[in-house]
Amino acid sequence: MNPNTFPTKGNLILAKNSLALAKQGFDLMDKKRNILIKEIMGLIDQAQDIQSQIDETFRTAYAALQRANIEHGINYVQEISFSVPVENSIRIKTRSVMGTEIPLVEADPIVNEPTYAYYTTKRSLDEAKVSFEKVKELTIRLSMIENSAYRLATNIKKTQKRANALKNITIPTYTELTKSIQNALEEKEREEFTRLKVIKRMHSK
Repeated sequence: MNPNTFPTKGNLILAKNSLALAKQGFDLMDKKRNILIKEIMGLIDQAQDIQSQIDETFRTAYAALQRANIEHGINYVQEISFSVPVENSIRIKTRSVMGTEIPLVEADPIVNEPTYAYYTTKRSLDEAKVSFEKVKELTIRLSMIENSAYRLATNIKKTQKRANALKNITIPTYTELTKSIQNALEEKEREEFTRLKVIKRMHSK
């Protein structure tokens, strides 16, 4: 038998303190969950907006690339593509939202100077270049938002499980324990009061 369940005043105080702590923990978990849900809802709205921009920009970019392939020839456009530098300026930092590490993705600003000569190409290639650079920028932002939303969703799930455990297991357990100890102590006090009355009556006789 757990000594903490014995009906003593000390155990009653411990049970009440544990119950108060469990209720406080549940309130904190509930607030944390609401804050995380609010954060993730904002990210979902941003992701949907950026995804629609990416879709539109991709359509524009591929249409321009198709025109460039027709006007310059696929082989020439492919040769020019080899001159595009590899993107290696992406940096990832983090910020904390209620204990959840959210990624912050940064990259150097896009340099608008082309890697090919203007006089040997047509406008369609320039339009394709600008559109694909915009797609790259939007994709970087979208990856940051989607990763953040995934991490927030994982933390929301953990927080929900902890809140449920406190609400459905811990709080009822300590509520019942507090009530049980309190009833036992009150019964013991009534027995002691009755015993003292009997002793007093016997002495008076």
